[in-house]
This record gives sequence, structure tokens and C-alpha cells, in this order.
Amino acid sequence: MLTYPFKLVTIIAEPVLEQKITHDLRQLGATGFTIVEGRGQGSRGLQATEIPGSDIRIESIVEPDVADRIVAHLATTYFGNYEVIAYLSDVAVVRGDKYRKTTTSGGQ
Repeated sequence: MLTYPFKLVTIIAEPVLEQKITHDLRQLGATGFTIVEGRGQGSRGLQATEIPGSDIRIESIVEPDVADRIVAHLATTYFGNYEVIAYLSDVAVVRGDKYRKTTTSGGQ
């Protein structure tokens, strides 16, 4: 079976950031994303919020250059002021065209 190399960008964030981050993903070249609620404990201990499902995990499969743009944007926009982490994974996908942003004849 033919597969195509892409990056899986995984973002763990406060739920208040969902709309902002998903908007950013689209602007930076992602064609889609998946969001799930979660909870857990990290290096800073338990979550400070009392809201059930106190984190969201946003995943998006993108081309490597898009992944780099997304991580750079998250670092400069969110890391300093919010509980946000991100990591990249190599993935091999079938139907690679579904994960590429199509361009228009105007050069977009």
C-alpha cells in the first residue's frame, strides 16, 4: 500500500484556547483537526481548574513545513501565558492529498 510522509502535530491546551488555536491551525495551512477532551498530570502537578475534562488535545496531520509553522506560532503566541504543550510525530498516511492544502490559480 502506498503511503505518504506527514507530521502529526499534537497540542494539549486549556479549553478556552480551542477556537483560537483551531483558527490558527487553518490560517497556518492545516486542512483539518481532531479535538478530544482529557485530563492528566504533568511536570507542574495537577490542573488548577475544577472543570471536568480540563484539557483538550488537538491533533492535525500536516506537511512538515506546516508543522514547523504551527509549532513556531504556538511557542511565540501561547507558551508564555497559557498551559500549552505541543509535540510532533512522523506519520505515514494513505490518501495524502487529503492533508495538503490545495492552491488556487491565483497562487495561494
